[in-house]
Amino acid sequence: MTYTYIGKDRRRVEDPRLLVGRGGYIADLRLPGMLHAAILRSPLPHAWIRSIDAGEALRLPGVVAVLTGEDCKATMNPCMSFGPATITQYPLAVDKVRHVGEAVAAVVAESRYVAEDGVDLLRVDYEELPPVTDPLAAMEPGSALLHEEHGSNIGYERTFEFGDVNAAFAAADLVVEDTLYWGRSAGMPMETTGAVAQPGFNGVLEIYCNSLNFSYFVFLIAATLRIPSNKLTMRPVPAGGSFGSKLAAHKVPTLAGFLALRVGRPVSYIEDRLDHLTNSDHHGCDRVYEARMGFRADGTIVGLDIDVVDDYGAYMQFGVGHHGNAFSQVVGPYRFRDVRYRLRAVVTDKCQQGAYRGFGSEVHNWVLERLVDQGAVRLGLAPEEIRRRNFIQPGQFPYKIPGGNLYDSGDYPAVLDKALSMIDLDRWRAEQRRLREEEGRHIGIGLATTQERSVFSATEFWFLLEKPTFPLTSSPESATVTIDPTGQFQLLLHCQSMWGNSPETVGATVLAEEFGIPPESVNVRYADSAHALPGTGPGGSRYTAMVAGAIRGASRKLREKLVRIAAHTLEVAAEDLELVDARVQVRGAAETGLTIAELAGTAYFFALGLPEGMTSGLEESYTYDHPYTTLPAPDGSDLGVFYPIMGHACHIAVVEVDPETGLVSFLDYVAVHDAGTIVNPRSLGGHVTGGATQGIGTTLYEELAYDEDGRFRSSTFRDYLIPTAGEAPAFRIGHVQTPSPFTEYGIKGGGEGGRMVAPAAVSAAVDDALREYGMRVRRLPVKPWTIVATVRAGRAAQGPG
Repeated sequence: MTYTYIGKDRRRVEDPRLLVGRGGYIADLRLPGMLHAAILRSPLPHAWIRSIDAGEALRLPGVVAVLTGEDCKATMNPCMSFGPATITQYPLAVDKVRHVGEAVAAVVAESRYVAEDGVDLLRVDYEELPPVTDPLAAMEPGSALLHEEHGSNIGYERTFEFGDVNAAFAAADLVVEDTLYWGRSAGMPMETTGAVAQPGFNGVLEIYCNSLNFSYFVFLIAATLRIPSNKLTMRPVPAGGSFGSKLAAHKVPTLAGFLALRVGRPVSYIEDRLDHLTNSDHHGCDRVYEARMGFRADGTIVGLDIDVVDDYGAYMQFGVGHHGNAFSQVVGPYRFRDVRYRLRAVVTDKCQQGAYRGFGSEVHNWVLERLVDQGAVRLGLAPEEIRRRNFIQPGQFPYKIPGGNLYDSGDYPAVLDKALSMIDLDRWRAEQRRLREEEGRHIGIGLATTQERSVFSATEFWFLLEKPTFPLTSSPESATVTIDPTGQFQLLLHCQSMWGNSPETVGATVLAEEFGIPPESVNVRYADSAHALPGTGPGGSRYTAMVAGAIRGASRKLREKLVRIAAHTLEVAAEDLELVDARVQVRGAAETGLTIAELAGTAYFFALGLPEGMTSGLEESYTYDHPYTTLPAPDGSDLGVFYPIMGHACHIAVVEVDPETGLVSFLDYVAVHDAGTIVNPRSLGGHVTGGATQGIGTTLYEELAYDEDGRFRSSTFRDYLIPTAGEAPAFRIGHVQTPSPFTEYGIKGGGEGGRMVAPAAVSAAVDDALREYGMRVRRLPVKPWTIVATVRAGRAAQGPG
């Protein structure tokens, strides 16, 4: 279908105010009488807190209060969590610390400077405990326990099997297996998480925050603070980036609210960078896999067997939802039917996992592609050929995968063909041989084809649990569209969505498409929680598809009202009218009609001129529920349809690896994505570029490292290496569009896709560059000294000459 505005390159509506410094971020907020908080962080990974001496800090001029975990325990409930009830967390550590950097006490003062000085004056008596840093050792009997009430360091253990895995492997002509390690990294937005809380009128606590996008989950924060939900108002503030780190970053606003209630004045708490690195609760996945894949001799995949130990850090705020993401695309784009997946989630003395672009599915993609690449090498097949032989075909959609999820649509061969046409693989392979023979250079070509699930259903929050306590099924999005008396449009969004997914651009584009108005004429606002309809917000590459559905739903109601008013005024049948370019006109007689502005004047000022029974005004709201989801089977044999809006991508990376230094540089990089109907190619290109760059960071540079004693080794950006423009390639981006049959306009998500694919493509390219030395990337990030060591070992094995 051809659209007027959807699918056209547009500058972001959000950009002008951001580019001139008028973003209105949380650190810009000033309230009368506002105090500031700073945090004392634990220097130890695991210890009992025997006492905290705040006397000297309280005597410092300007310090108003010092609060500890004991104060939290006495006056509030544990923080919201979807993990085991026996693994609880407070904003400040209660009784013991469980990782370096965990918040121990908060100093509230007249300025942040004084608060930080007060932190330096606190004295804590710790009783050290053995650090628990190795997830495999943490499972052993006799390991020190992080949570005594839980009784084990295993937070979750379960095996899922779909099909007959043993039979599939018994019939396989080839079985490849590997031990794979995905190291922890995290989203590093320019702005950290922050909140300002103030006791307001009528006993209402107001919290301004740049996180916590679930407007319909605010009652959980209220429950934590032990206040009625109608006495808490969360006010959204623009966020300077998220990448998942602010998805449901509840601890910071909860802490700010707790502090404000205790001191009776507004309190600002904004993480500094060290807080964000060590105590933000948003570290990415940290997993060890034992993985096997079976093949027939012709390259057809027959089965997958996964045994994964996931190091969740000290707490489990999202339960094991990261693995629900893996189950949503457990077979990738391939047709095999037999899958076994054993999961053990372990707690250790590290900052806990949160959300990072991909939320666990990017890890599973990498594991799948590592096994497929190994099978291709063993069977003598080109990477593109083994994938082509296994793709789900366009005529097979909608396609139900093992485990129960459904893929809505796709054309995977077309995506592969598009990528191949853009990069000219034959030319690069010839150049690879030439450069190796003539110049001794090591060029590698890596290809990966992976899924990007989008638009999660709330069943994913609990379906992996055998006895869920709150099996919710709603994950809606809402919008309110208002046409004012002069015909101007207002759009009200009902969640915290003010980060990189361009919600205002999407909203303005959809309204322009529906009403034929200029997108730049739309004004977009955001509701606070006291006025918000149900909204789930960004996350899981859902927001564009869901908010478009909500806006279109509200628009249809408004269009119907406009047409009824026009029909009544023009004395024609409603079915003979159409809305074209902000005007309701008679079909085939365009000269007869009324503009939206004229109709708006009637709607607001001339009630006696309206159809019988119609009320004045032009405002409609719509709550758009998940377009297609089903309940899981109680026994876990079928997880239901929970992530059916399925994107797909192919990345091809061409790299050069210096065998003497281990450094990797990019010579070419093609990324082709299918995100269904594209709303704004410019925005989607930004998502692909940013996500792929983060994927390269995860593969080559970024690591939130702890040593065996639990000490944090990545406390600055000199230690935690983020790729800059100098390390990122000049991505060449292409698109294939297979619209979803389930969403409005056929939109699919695209916010996480770059990071979903890049680690697999780059890993394969590094392997290919150094294949003669036996290189196989098994551990991320792959470090220069690992590459150098592999090359030296390979040369030694080859002997002299």
